[in-house]
Amino acid sequence: AALAEELAQGAMDVRLPGRPPSLGYLHISTQTLREIYDIFARLGFHVFRSREVEDDVTNFQMLNLPPDHPARDMWSTFYTTDPGLLMRTHTSPGQIHAMRKYHPEPFRVILPGKCYRYEQVSTRHEHMFFQVEGLAIGKHITMADLKGVLESFARQMFGANRRLRFRPSYFPFTEPSAEADMDCILCGGEGCQICKQTGWLEILGCGMVHPQVLRNGGYDPDEYSGFAFGMGPERIAMLKHGITDIRYFFANDLRFLQQFP
Repeated sequence: AALAEELAQGAMDVRLPGRPPSLGYLHISTQTLREIYDIFARLGFHVFRSREVEDDVTNFQMLNLPPDHPARDMWSTFYTTDPGLLMRTHTSPGQIHAMRKYHPEPFRVILPGKCYRYEQVSTRHEHMFFQVEGLAIGKHITMADLKGVLESFARQMFGANRRLRFRPSYFPFTEPSAEADMDCILCGGEGCQICKQTGWLEILGCGMVHPQVLRNGGYDPDEYSGFAFGMGPERIAMLKHGITDIRYFFANDLRFLQQFP
């Protein structure tokens, strides 16, 4: 009798429609990366993949960062148990791989992928994150070409009325080097809490490829020149969607991820 009662209470009406399974969709980082790919494809760049486990020579020394260079302090590196091998700290070693693959021809590539740094996790820093490196090598390439490419990118990504400015900066593998700032998309350059009342937001670093890096890649700096830039897709998504904490991207919280179907 107890079993019959239990079966009666748990009876299933097979005439009811089934419950559809929830469908997945692209992560917000992947969505942003694909948008970046599309924009640079229209500018003549193609995607070039490079490895995440690098050697010290390619990750640092070929990029003007010898073992005793103070600029190495800018990167907190994850080293492996094999001497000389590490998790890449930036996508810039991909510049060497690309130059050696395409030498002696001119080319334009973007180098997307994950980077790893042993950093204090905060609202704006994670120990693992994506970067997109850009590299163009050819004859008679100038800083004006770099600025034109980046202005086109900013306007396609953030809106047709965006303005861009360059601030002098330092990167060992570019000379001259600059930080590219865009007028604040929230206040329109008037000054607000997000842009710290400056009216500008930093979106990426860039510069002309250093002559020694060109030599390391097999190109003669007296004949060829080039520009490079690097950006963080998570930072781009944070600006575009008003996200305040980079840790949300990889916390696996569906309440956050389902906002970007």
